[in-house]
Amino acid sequence: MKYLCLIFSGDKAWSALSQSEVDAWTAEQVVYRQTLRESGHLVSGEALQHAHSATTVRVRNGQLFVTDGPYAETNEQLGGFLVIEARDLNDAIRVASKMPLARFGNVEVRPIRECAPGGSG
Repeated sequence: MKYLCLIFSGDKAWSALSQSEVDAWTAEQVVYRQTLRESGHLVSGEALQHAHSATTVRVRNGQLFVTDGPYAETNEQLGGFLVIEARDLNDAIRVASKMPLARFGNVEVRPIRECAPGGSG
């Protein structure tokens, strides 16, 4: 089964790190992704640019509303995601718990709903 791991972190956690700590975390993250790839757990994943670069789109009563910035103002912002393959939720939690970023922020693990062919889910 596939699971989406939404990775949230706050600017305060990152700004408190020295450059050598950031470099060490980055190297650890590269090793983690390679381990996921080799174990067959990694389906895909990407880091996102800062939340301030987001644009929020809404359509209400046929009218388009475009707002600069993220959907919600919170202390932690969505920073990236991984799609993983896991046996079950417990396996997905185990995989997510090894994510280096879990020590700085939060990882939301959510099952991916299989959509019917043709796209209507």
